[in-house]
Amino acid sequence: MKALVQHVYGPPDSLTFEGVPDPVPADGEVLVRVRATSVNPYDWHFMRGEPYVARLMTGGFGLRRPPVGILGCDLAGRVETAGARFAPGDDVYALLPRGAYAEFVCVREDLLAPMPAGFTHEQAAAMPMAAVTARLALRGVEAGRRVLVNGASGGVGTFAVQLAKALGARVDAVCGTGNVDLVRSLGAAEVTDYRAEDFTRSGRRYDFVLDIAGRSLFACRRVLDRAGTFVAVGGRAGRWLQPAGHAFAALAAGPLVRRRAVLADAVGCPDKQAVLGELAALGERGQLTPVLDRSYPFDDLRAAIAYQEAGHAKGKVTVTL
Repeated sequence: MKALVQHVYGPPDSLTFEGVPDPVPADGEVLVRVRATSVNPYDWHFMRGEPYVARLMTGGFGLRRPPVGILGCDLAGRVETAGARFAPGDDVYALLPRGAYAEFVCVREDLLAPMPAGFTHEQAAAMPMAAVTARLALRGVEAGRRVLVNGASGGVGTFAVQLAKALGARVDAVCGTGNVDLVRSLGAAEVTDYRAEDFTRSGRRYDFVLDIAGRSLFACRRVLDRAGTFVAVGGRAGRWLQPAGHAFAALAAGPLVRRRAVLADAVGCPDKQAVLGELAALGERGQLTPVLDRSYPFDDLRAAIAYQEAGHAKGKVTVTL
């Protein structure tokens, strides 16, 4: 099969298309033909081995060389071999540790979920990492709560606005000038253009602040209720520490500013299948629709990674096979 293989850390051009042996499913796995995938910061952080601090952590990137051969965590495809839960021909999607940048991948059945009915493979592939992250970030949100999403026009942000709305919350958002209308169309009641106004000086108060853009908890405490929750989702990338440093700083600052700070860890989520099932149901009811910025063919996957890494995508960047 054809796959985009990583041998060294570096830019997208350091990845190479190669013919590799077809994977063989182990017990509890099925073989899936990949029909679509998407690009996430998670993927290109692994590609570059940055931030460097992650190379020193347990389960990190590997100190000198990457420990993985094929990147890609978002998968939508069709089951090729029968398993206990899934049959050949089933359309499925999943959040993988890695391996989706290939024509075929073996997947544990407990990671797979049926694709949302009526969705294309491309739409389904846009969801796993970004939508699961958004859903975990909104744990505890219920009807009547006030939610602010800072960084609302990217992959996680566009899902977070829709999910908060579906949960019955009042959701406001922060984004750049060119994305205000898009974010408002997703269900945000008030949208702040960060280039024109500092949202932390608005005077409004929220029960939840989801920070995807890298503002500090010290700054956001001005708009966060005393009993509110600050959720550190992401931030600007850096070579040495960021965005991991932003998350660690938020957790450390929580006790100092008397606010609750938590992380949204989709990678470590123990019940990915159940969350994907919940997201599929919302998609089928029309309450969750992926925002697709650009789609690339598989042969242009390196260009898709470069475009997403530049940080200007509205919603998701997808790749079809």
